[in-house]
Amino acid sequence: MDTYLVGGAVRDKLLGLTVRERDWVVVGSTAEAMLALGYQPVGKDFPVFLHPQTKEEYALARTERKTAPGYTGFETSAGPDITLEEDLLRRDLTINAMAETADGELIDPYGGKDDLDNGLLRHISPAFAEDPVRILRIARFAARFAKWGFHVAHATNKLMRSMVSNGEVDHLVAERVWAELVKALATDNPARFFRVLAACGALEILFPECLPLMQAGTEKSHGQADIGLAVLQQAVTLTDDIAIRFAALVCDLDQGTPGGLDQQALSALCDRHRVPNACRELAVMAVQQCQAAQAADRLSAARLLELLNTLDAFRRAQRFGQFLLVCEAAAQADGRNSHGTRLQQALDAALTVRANELQKQGLTGKAIGEALQQKRIQAIEEIL
Repeated sequence: MDTYLVGGAVRDKLLGLTVRERDWVVVGSTAEAMLALGYQPVGKDFPVFLHPQTKEEYALARTERKTAPGYTGFETSAGPDITLEEDLLRRDLTINAMAETADGELIDPYGGKDDLDNGLLRHISPAFAEDPVRILRIARFAARFAKWGFHVAHATNKLMRSMVSNGEVDHLVAERVWAELVKALATDNPARFFRVLAACGALEILFPECLPLMQAGTEKSHGQADIGLAVLQQAVTLTDDIAIRFAALVCDLDQGTPGGLDQQALSALCDRHRVPNACRELAVMAVQQCQAAQAADRLSAARLLELLNTLDAFRRAQRFGQFLLVCEAAAQADGRNSHGTRLQQALDAALTVRANELQKQGLTGKAIGEALQQKRIQAIEEIL
């Protein structure tokens, strides 16, 4: 039984990045032998085990055969006679198909090290076309490694376009698309994710709302389709909060869509990818209220309080803070001042007014609410 460190851990180590997860391939063993050594089985589709001490994943070397459309239509075969090279061959990109021995020796049968040095995202074999998730993954890797100038190989981009035209992308499930989008939004250059999807034709299927942002004549430009996502890129400089970055993306879509992104279109986007409520609510709020928030320096105390109530700022302070950062990103993208400080000052002033103090004055029911509003307006006026 031989074990090898494989995949992302080897790639990231060669790039000088922090290795956060380590995956291992076991060659020359069986499930029964792994269990006898105390490994704990996980997964139903193929034999993967957790190490009894480290809890890292150890998978038996395996091969895959396409049996049906989509990313789940595979038949897996694992056994002691399957070689390391056969296991690596089933992977997506050459830079993800390297292994390392226990002594630190690099095993690189498909040229992954050279592609890593040259910033090339290249598929290993025609089997790449059997799994549509790989289109999302290669777009995500392009975003993650954009600062090193990584680009999609011409032959790989051509293969991705054929996958789109053959309908493979249509079999992607919402949860998987959202999971890859979240990983792309977490990178330093998430716009690159959408550019790669545009270059292979997948953007119009997965994110048709982005099409108005595409610069004419760049949709077939070998992984370099130009898409304007200025608000999103500004958000990247402000925060790593995925909800804020998603809301910033939606702001870009709203600004780039003639007439704006209406409620029906935004709901369709969120429904199609099953966007979590926290991300959806912030995005809707950003589209509907960012413009008013950016005019905070011109609003009266009464109008500021009305806006704070609309934003539910008194009850949901964290979301209000997220909203202000989205507005900041949108303002920076346009070279303007967001006036978020003024809105925060108004909230802080209004919070100094306490309902229980009004109760002590003998007010009850509706009278408390009316008095609370007036007192808050007065408090805001004092800081204007």
